[in-house]
Amino acid sequence: MLKKLLSLGLIGTLSASPSFAQSDDAQRYDRALAAGYKAQFICSGLWNGGKSLADIDADELTGIYPRIADITPTLPAEVDQSQRQVRVSFGDDAPPRLAVWNSESGCTAMPIGFFGAESDLPDDAQIEPRQFLDDQRWPMGDLAAETQPADRSRALGALAERALDPASFGGQSSAVLVIRNGHIDAEKYKQGHDLHTAQRTWSVAKSMASTLIGHSVQQKMVDLHAPVQIPEWQKTGDPRAALTIDHLLRMSSGLVSDTAGNRTDPLYMGGASVSERATSWPLLYKPGARYRYANNDTLLAIHAARAQHLDRKFKLGNYIPAAHDFNPYGFFQKLGMSRTYVETDWQGNPILSSQVWTTARDLGRLGLLYLNNGTWNGERLLPENWRDYVTAPSGPQPAGKFGFGASFWLMNKSDGIPRDAFAGFGNRGQYLVIIPSLDLVIVRRGYDSADDRFDIEAFTREVVAAIAS
Repeated sequence: MLKKLLSLGLIGTLSASPSFAQSDDAQRYDRALAAGYKAQFICSGLWNGGKSLADIDADELTGIYPRIADITPTLPAEVDQSQRQVRVSFGDDAPPRLAVWNSESGCTAMPIGFFGAESDLPDDAQIEPRQFLDDQRWPMGDLAAETQPADRSRALGALAERALDPASFGGQSSAVLVIRNGHIDAEKYKQGHDLHTAQRTWSVAKSMASTLIGHSVQQKMVDLHAPVQIPEWQKTGDPRAALTIDHLLRMSSGLVSDTAGNRTDPLYMGGASVSERATSWPLLYKPGARYRYANNDTLLAIHAARAQHLDRKFKLGNYIPAAHDFNPYGFFQKLGMSRTYVETDWQGNPILSSQVWTTARDLGRLGLLYLNNGTWNGERLLPENWRDYVTAPSGPQPAGKFGFGASFWLMNKSDGIPRDAFAGFGNRGQYLVIIPSLDLVIVRRGYDSADDRFDIEAFTREVVAAIAS
């Protein structure tokens, strides 16, 4: 698709990292970003999440980045249900921002300036329909998932109910799930949500990215400690070629960008691609010497892992089965995570730093994979030592009360919480907490704002206390 669009001249020339001389240009660019954000979230909310337009407007399009918060409500959106496309206009003399859905990877945002024909868009008809597994037994499906009522389950249910009340732990909770000994002990949803409502994971996706790389290591397709094979860095003399996937998973690449590491607006809102954007930043510090939380590190880890997959297949040809392709959809289907959508940029690169949509139960299934030490239905999907690897604070550590492993946060300094607790944390209050010593998984989803956040540490502490009582 990339070569075709370029050859047809269907992609505008606005830089992914513009330097503006005039405020009018900056304002126009912010409107383009706001339009892209709105198109993406309406598209994903409707067809990944199963949400209504009213709920999307109330949940997904409020409490958002200040840069676009005031612009987004003013932009008109056009929803094409039959083609599963969303267009949002931002200027009379510019094509609208466009997001297009497919059943495997959800919604794709086309770049600013895209004005191609329908035939130039991804064709969902060429993608196999998604298989939902609801009628299978838990954890592959939803049957017989709940623990039989007991005093502990009732106590945890009451605690989950409290978590939906902002006065208890803060934030705006949409889902709370507690899994103990393999079954659901407590499960609560806000009005309008249920077990099949998907939300964006935000940075919990980084922990999912680490898991996918672990699967590639188990398949012997990826070497964590080998120099990365990122194509854009292979010219002689490029110091970034010495980085490893381990550096990237531990947020210790030493790379820099022109914004805070958790902001990649041209990619998340502008329709830029991973290969043009994430690969462009220089090396400022020695790899492995400094912690800096960065979306780009996760994007590059996945970019490097996919490159290693391709290199192995090129060298070994038919000796590598199709099952060893880098395939997020196939991997999560294997876990019964049938409502998990790993979205990509328009060039097909997974945006696994943030852009994954999934349900509370699907995140619970991911937690169970780690409680099972990487095995599922008798098959080893992660290396036997992978849980130890992702929870080892072997790289430089962030300041604050949580440590950092290989794209999982460590809750090993929190009073009242077992030291083996680790977690995926995401913007707007997305949490997956895994505590192997208690055979426990906690999932909390939300729509928190920057000034009203859910206290996952306090909630986890209370869940642990309720189990112990």
